[in-house]
Amino acid sequence: MSKLLLLLHSSPPLPPPPFHFTTAPILHHRATTLLRASILSKKPPNLSPSLALFRKATLSSSFLSPSSSFRCRTFSVRAFDSDDSKTEQEEEKKESFHVKKSDEDYPSGEFDFQEIGAWNRFLVKLKMLIAFPWERVRKGSVLTMKLRGQISDQLKSRFSSGLSLPQICENFIKAAYDPRISGIYLHIDGLNCGWAKVEEIRRHIFNFKKSGKFVVAYLPACREKEYYLASACDDLYLPPTAYFSFYGFTVQAAFLAGVFENVGIQPDVQRIGKYKSAGDQLTRKSMSKENCEMLTAILDNIYGNWLDKVSSTKGKKIEDMKNFINEGVYKVERLKEEGLITNMHYDDEVISMLKEKVGVQKDKVLPMVDYSKYSRVRNWTLGLTGGRDLIAIIRASGSISRVKSPLSLSGSGIIGEQLIEKIRQARESKKYKAAIIRIDSPGGDALASDLMWREIRLLAESKPVIASMSDVAASGGYYMAMAADTIVAENLTLTGSIGVVTGKFSLGKLYEKIGFNKEIISRGKYAELLAADQRPLRPDEAELFAKSAQNAYEQFRDKAAFSRSMPVDKMEEVAQGRVWTGQDAASRGLVDAIGGFSRAVAIAKQKANIPQDRQVMLVELSRPSPTLPEILSGIGSSVVGAERTLKELLQDLAFSKGVQARMDGILFQGLEEASYDNPILTLIKDYLGSL
Repeated sequence: MSKLLLLLHSSPPLPPPPFHFTTAPILHHRATTLLRASILSKKPPNLSPSLALFRKATLSSSFLSPSSSFRCRTFSVRAFDSDDSKTEQEEEKKESFHVKKSDEDYPSGEFDFQEIGAWNRFLVKLKMLIAFPWERVRKGSVLTMKLRGQISDQLKSRFSSGLSLPQICENFIKAAYDPRISGIYLHIDGLNCGWAKVEEIRRHIFNFKKSGKFVVAYLPACREKEYYLASACDDLYLPPTAYFSFYGFTVQAAFLAGVFENVGIQPDVQRIGKYKSAGDQLTRKSMSKENCEMLTAILDNIYGNWLDKVSSTKGKKIEDMKNFINEGVYKVERLKEEGLITNMHYDDEVISMLKEKVGVQKDKVLPMVDYSKYSRVRNWTLGLTGGRDLIAIIRASGSISRVKSPLSLSGSGIIGEQLIEKIRQARESKKYKAAIIRIDSPGGDALASDLMWREIRLLAESKPVIASMSDVAASGGYYMAMAADTIVAENLTLTGSIGVVTGKFSLGKLYEKIGFNKEIISRGKYAELLAADQRPLRPDEAELFAKSAQNAYEQFRDKAAFSRSMPVDKMEEVAQGRVWTGQDAASRGLVDAIGGFSRAVAIAKQKANIPQDRQVMLVELSRPSPTLPEILSGIGSSVVGAERTLKELLQDLAFSKGVQARMDGILFQGLEEASYDNPILTLIKDYLGSL
């Protein structure tokens, strides 16, 4: 059963410092508005380092310079004036607001397969003769890819295990033009990724079919997500005993208030943003009306998208698919009767049919090349490289931290200082005509997000920058995207989450139960606010907490409004901690265009004045270098895999301090098997994952 898991966010272990869940401001170029005078006043309220940096950036001459490459914005000096005259504001809006660009105004980036001419075919054959041995593929081969488990949005080194979305998509494109490849055989089993990645792969299946080659899918375990992907294939086979379940979609929320009461923990929480659910999980025993509204909207989008795309692909009516799910079908035979699969066959039987398809005799072995080997085939050998125009690709995937920890491993999240180096590399080099920031992150360290925002904005002053969103680009992930000229998201990308939760735990009753005592000697009225976890907050401390949270929310909300060129009251309507799907975010001005990475490339070409039919060179600046643990892991050492998990966990624990621009509470069908675990272990897993 497909799940939309609502994960727990709790406090760090004893003694707990205050926890902060803040959201990311958002950048938009459609309209210009006034920035609240409180942020830009000479004596602003106590700003966090990231907001202080923002204030400095907004007052800098480079930001206000008329030569700025933010060509779609026009800032008047009056926009930074504290005079709140209604007439003046209305005149300013008339001068600065721009006509909104609709999704149709951007190029689609649709794949256009073009047959290779005789001369180019000769050159390709010549290149294949001199290719490296590991790039050799027998003519008439079938490309096999096992799509199972997690799919990373980062590139993988040769020695890294696991699947990489960019390499999967690249394999589809290479196979379409490779004369040695007859078709593709997909094994789809237990996907553990978000719907945005599934949508990207599904799009590439349809694109590959334009080459006239076949795509066959085999599903030993089939649920809604796996079927959604496989439905794009020409033929779809399940074994007669396949694990099959089309029962629908669910959303879950976990609440700890009752647990805290039993163990003697009292959370002191200030929640700003009525949709910010992290506070609810700590203080409530049931789902709030606002949280239910938000999660219901997300669930409806998932369900509606599934019904629409599957029914359209299979020539069914949406109502028929609804009825099929509601019947509680459990026999694989019904799938065949309804025309939802081609037939029921075992893997060896499907391979025998593939032999007939490619003209291989029954007693011969079907020539096959797997995902790992084919990923090493360079585009050069297929004549797919070329083009003098270079576009830089910078990938940012995972939780955000500011600096690299001694425990950090290659590819373990977004390290701000490392990503900034890549951004500066793209900015300082004149050879790149544009840049694409590919984001797959729920956020993290707010200061790191702000520093990267600044660098991306500087990059956007020198060349077009497009933000391309994957499964999640919320809070800190959205913070990064806001500096781009254009933001592209998939229909079901999770984004938004503009809100604040701050608080601390009172552990006095727990301490009494376990016989623990804690005494503090302090100087200063509020010195014990963070340290005194053995008692509840005093009224004056609680008031300071409330004011601090409200101030942080207003500053982030106002910065988001300014960045997206949106009136503050309009931003307030879409903020308040609410998470949106990409389609809903686009309709509310938080996203510019709906599509995948290919559309981001097309828009980058448009912004850089590169003809759409001209080939460009995509240069990956985030290409990983293999580390010794990765090499050992690639060989198959489970010990190294366990060590990696432990190190990443310790790293998260060590860097969980400070303001967090992190999406709270939602993972988009992330750990599919979590619902079958022990509920207490699941809560612990969720807690550790939220640090």
